[in-house]
Amino acid sequence: MRTTRIDLRGDASDGHYATITRPGNGDEIVVKVFTPESPRGIFRNVSANIEADGGEAIFKMAEYLQEKLDGVRGTNSMIHDYLRELQRFAD
Repeated sequence: MRTTRIDLRGDASDGHYATITRPGNGDEIVVKVFTPESPRGIFRNVSANIEADGGEAIFKMAEYLQEKLDGVRGTNSMIHDYLRELQRFAD
């Protein structure tokens, strides 16, 4: 079984959410972030290969998602909530 899509809503006001996908057998995780300032979404891609950089790229994406969706720079535990969701798509 493989997770292919997750929709996340942050703790910020309405209109802050993201869609995480890994199309087909692709090598990248595709993240689309929606905010009131970017209602059409902002695309970000990150490698699904955790071993390539020890997971640093996925952690940085988790930091980005947490701040965008929650509206504040969070603590490690807040960031790790997003990291766990991204790791569902990693190799």
